[in-house]
Amino acid sequence: MIKVLSSAWALLLGMMLLQVGNGMQGTLLGIRGQIEGFTTLEISLVMSGYFVGFLFGSRMAPEMIRRVGHVRVFAALASLISAVMILYPTWTDPWVWGVGRILIGFCFSGVYVTAESWLNNAASNDNRGKALSLYMIVQMIGIISAQGLIVVADPGGFILFIIPSVLISLSFAPILLSISPVPAFDTTKPMTLRQIMKVSPLGCVGMFLLGGIFSAQFGMAAVYGAEAGLRIGQISMFVSAFYIGALIIQYPLGWLSDRMDRRVLISVAAALMGVGAICGMLFGAFFPLLLVSAFFVGGLSNPLYSLLIAYTNDFLAHEDMAAASGGMVFINGLGAVAGPVITGWMMGIIGPKGFFVYIAFLGFAMAIYAAYRMTQRASPSVEDTDRYAPVTASSSPVAVTWAQEYAIDIAQEEEDEQNS
Repeated sequence: MIKVLSSAWALLLGMMLLQVGNGMQGTLLGIRGQIEGFTTLEISLVMSGYFVGFLFGSRMAPEMIRRVGHVRVFAALASLISAVMILYPTWTDPWVWGVGRILIGFCFSGVYVTAESWLNNAASNDNRGKALSLYMIVQMIGIISAQGLIVVADPGGFILFIIPSVLISLSFAPILLSISPVPAFDTTKPMTLRQIMKVSPLGCVGMFLLGGIFSAQFGMAAVYGAEAGLRIGQISMFVSAFYIGALIIQYPLGWLSDRMDRRVLISVAAALMGVGAICGMLFGAFFPLLLVSAFFVGGLSNPLYSLLIAYTNDFLAHEDMAAASGGMVFINGLGAVAGPVITGWMMGIIGPKGFFVYIAFLGFAMAIYAAYRMTQRASPSVEDTDRYAPVTASSSPVAVTWAQEYAIDIAQEEEDEQNS
């Protein structure tokens, strides 16, 4: 772990600063939107813009990198992110914010593709798994740290918009000054959605539902807090609880994933997530229980992303895993686009509790479908399944493919040891 830090600390620091900026703007817009008098539906449309941009960016960024190179793409997109963040408080209109969120989602997708390919290139075969784990931890730390910065100034002013803009600008330095050489860039053409659906119906349906759950958390948690009358500090703690749960529960769930029928684990985790959301709906007025609910909802939903990819890989040849992972990311993105809009619509009808009702509905739907799939075909034996590789839902297809390549390498090493 120390060796990985010593060789890639600049990249990891830059990515953490990027995540702090991204985490701040997501929470801040939810709070500021209410201050400006935006309706819940208007704020939800603004929030969904990020996922629209991210979806298109994940498809277009590789071609941009091939045309003009990593450095130019990274510098141009990160500069645009910094500029848009400054423009938010100067033009407080939901349509303008919606366009800004689309641009930021697009740019962050391209920035992640660029930085993750650099980090993958900087890692060796011996430390690739540790680099992947550190990358995931750094992402979570960045988002959690961002929530602490929300309380340092008035969200009705300019300062909280300037801070993420400055942090994004500062992230350029450690990343651009530490990269040598620039890696070759190549991506695998993703499988069609029809092909992936045929291989793993549960993987596809689960990823689509999970996209809605994740985007509701990332885009609408702060909106829920504002609508529920939480103070700024409480909103910060509430949003942080989702990501603290993801950071802590990811590894125990991954350990279980390699030792039991993954469909059972998917069904149980999704059902428990639904229970956690119901608790948030029923006991949200008691703030400590609200935090516990957010902890378990975030802690169970985020690892499901890696778990669904690992389950899908159980039915694929190693050479097809990278292609499938790109398609799975796209399916998740499709679900994410609708998440904030549906959540906002439900909150407009039944109040703040609509946030948790939406998450609970999707969680229970996933649990039921996973249980149904257990009746349709046998699961591969635990000995024949591939290793679980942790990755966050906010990562680009590059990190997901990287995780799959690492899992394949480990599986091949274990197979070679058994045959020797």
